[in-house]
Amino acid sequence: MAIKRRYVVFIALVAMLLLGCVVVAGVYWGTGPSLQCVVPAHGPVQPGWSARTVVSGGSQRCYHLYVPPGYDPAHPVPLVVSLHGFLSNPDSQAWVSGWHELAAREGFLVAYPQGTSWPQRWNAGATWNAGVDDVQFFRDLLDDVAGIAAVDRSRVYVNGFSNGGGMTVRIACEAADQVAAIGTVAAAVVDLQDCAPARPVPVIAFHGTADPIVPYEGGDMQGRPLRQGADLTLAPTYFVGAEAWTTHWAAGNGCNPTAQPILPQGDVKGVRYSGCDQGADVILYTIEGGGHTWPGGAPIPGVGKTSRDIDATAEMWRFFQMYTLDTGPVH
Repeated sequence: MAIKRRYVVFIALVAMLLLGCVVVAGVYWGTGPSLQCVVPAHGPVQPGWSARTVVSGGSQRCYHLYVPPGYDPAHPVPLVVSLHGFLSNPDSQAWVSGWHELAAREGFLVAYPQGTSWPQRWNAGATWNAGVDDVQFFRDLLDDVAGIAAVDRSRVYVNGFSNGGGMTVRIACEAADQVAAIGTVAAAVVDLQDCAPARPVPVIAFHGTADPIVPYEGGDMQGRPLRQGADLTLAPTYFVGAEAWTTHWAAGNGCNPTAQPILPQGDVKGVRYSGCDQGADVILYTIEGGGHTWPGGAPIPGVGKTSRDIDATAEMWRFFQMYTLDTGPVH
């Protein structure tokens, strides 16, 4: 009997270990909420990482904040907000995009916010997470970061991946007064009919022609098995194509309707709309054969090729530095 009991205990311990591995893997690969949000930090920031919470819409929301080495609270610095995709979380977005690695070298703050519901996502329009005001969460997050760190509010930049890219566009539509420029990768843009930015917002976008989830040309959502199960039946099934939404944005910015080609490099080609109101240019980089991935970032298994011919994070930062909220383009 003693041997049998030891065997049962052994099996139970193995099962618990396996369950723990599944949970940790889910957090690492981005399918569940970040464990760091369970024990958030409080008070003024220090260089390095911290998980922070802010009450928005009556709920406690979480974001990860990275403060670069050498940070001096006497000198306000830019803030980059990077939004994860559907089925993802702040840890995964940090791993894929590497914004904090660039911030360590360039000296700016990075916030990786966390979505809501299960799977975690953003209310980027249409029926995505209806009832959750993620634009207000963005505003509340900015105020919270500005309360604990020295933020240059004229240099707040937002970017996002997939559903986070769609949310980035929605933020630019509804909170243009807070954003100097935006960037997107594989943006799941669902609706622009009610988009009326208070000012022209500069845009830099990246999208792969072989994206298996959000088609480059637009249309029905791919990967339909992801939509099966509880709380997913209201996920939108149609996306605006990359060329369609960036052209639409360029027109709204008053840009010259004839885009100028950007010199191709490897599997990357691009166009730039210039001559825009307040110098708010719009750029689209097309990744030939690119998948649902972050160019130059960490590869994501099972969703296609990750381009190594361009670094989306570095290119976004170069673009962002051209703009401030209060003065327009910096020359």
